Order: sequence, then C-alpha cells, then structure tokens
Amino acid sequence: MHFDQRTQRALREVGLGTDDLRAASEAVVEAVAADARALESFFDDHDVVYSDVEMAHSSAEYPDHRVESLDVTTHGAEMRGWLRFDSWGVYVEDGRPLDDEYVELTLGPTVHDRVRFAADRETLR
Repeated sequence: MHFDQRTQRALREVGLGTDDLRAASEAVVEAVAADARALESFFDDHDVVYSDVEMAHSSAEYPDHRVESLDVTTHGAEMRGWLRFDSWGVYVEDGRPLDDEYVELTLGPTVHDRVRFAADRETLR
C-alpha cells in the first residue's frame, strides 16, 4: 500500500478498513498508469506540440516544440520520466491528460513548473 501512515490513519478514522484502503491504493496505481499511457500516446501522436512554458530563446507566447519522445515510468502514485524534444529535454515529475488534445506536466530542473502542452496554439489561449 502506498499511502503513508498519516493518510492511512486518517482514512481509517473516517471509516475505511484495510480492504477499503487496499482497494483505494490499487485504484490510484491503476489511474496513474492509465494517465502515463495517455501522456505517452499524446506525445507519440504529435510531431509538434505547443506549450505555455517561458523560454529565454523564444519570443512566442506559445512556443512550438518538435517531439522526439516521452518516456515515463510509474511506481504507486508517482510518475517520473524524460520528455525529449529535437533540441532539448527535461525531467518529468508528474502529469495528467486534460483531454485528447491537451495535457499538463510538472517539469523538473531547469523549468521547475507545471506546463501545459497542446496540439495547437488555440487550445492554450
């Protein structure tokens, strides 16, 4: 079970038993894995994506990025990986699909921010 002791205690105090906690834990694991697959699929499906990341070398409000790959792994409720573009890459600490043409990732060192990516600039406006 991936819930920390404090969370387990709080969930038990509101009436969840061990089987309920186990079921909830498994549901979280499955949801994270499904999100990871959806995120990888999003980046696999688009040669170019647009983002709301602020880039020092771009004056575009929503810069474009040529996609190489997104590789994420999951463990319990955690998702981590690497997003590679044609000329740069960044560590991914978490993410979620917002719909078929729009996702959000937490990017690690060098960016340190939640960044939205979309198949077109209009989606980010």
